[in-house]
Amino acid sequence: MKKGTKIGLILLGIFILFVFITYRTLVGTYNELVRMEEEVKNAWAQVQNQYQRRADLIPNLVETVKGYAAHERETLEAVINARARATQVQIDPARLLENPQLMQQFAQAQGQLSSALSRLMVVIERYPDLKANQNFIALQTQLEGTENRIAVERRRFNEAVRNYNQKLRQFPTVLIANMFGFREKAYFEAAAEAQQAPKVDFSQ
Repeated sequence: MKKGTKIGLILLGIFILFVFITYRTLVGTYNELVRMEEEVKNAWAQVQNQYQRRADLIPNLVETVKGYAAHERETLEAVINARARATQVQIDPARLLENPQLMQQFAQAQGQLSSALSRLMVVIERYPDLKANQNFIALQTQLEGTENRIAVERRRFNEAVRNYNQKLRQFPTVLIANMFGFREKAYFEAAAEAQQAPKVDFSQ
């Protein structure tokens, strides 16, 4: 075999190996980004599920309180109105970046609902008969559990976003991400009033 032919075969082999490695890297990185993006979407769906669970508890809570404290109309209406605003703002997990302001609106609306619930809980302190009501106690327990789950799911979502964003900035992932249109996701920054769950412990 001629020397030139050998060199040609070696170069061809190197080229084929380069193409194979590049293809494997491209496919592997793309699939990894898809998987991590799906984790972000799923985590966001869980955040929304828990907020919806809280919203579903509020009508029964308001009706129960109304039976004992009907004249606290202003506080009850504030909760109802805050719930209405919070349930109006929904974000499709598949469109987390199309409107970053929507994420802020969602956090603000949920924070306002948390604040309204906190004010309602303060009012309830004045009604010992209500605090002893079995239906209210059950709702209180469910609300407290839901608030805890909201905090957990918010943290999981932000962890998924952090992992995804970090992966996105790594080399050569950043090149592949730009090629296929992967973009960084926004963290869920809860409003200040939503950082702590409303206090619902009336055991004292």
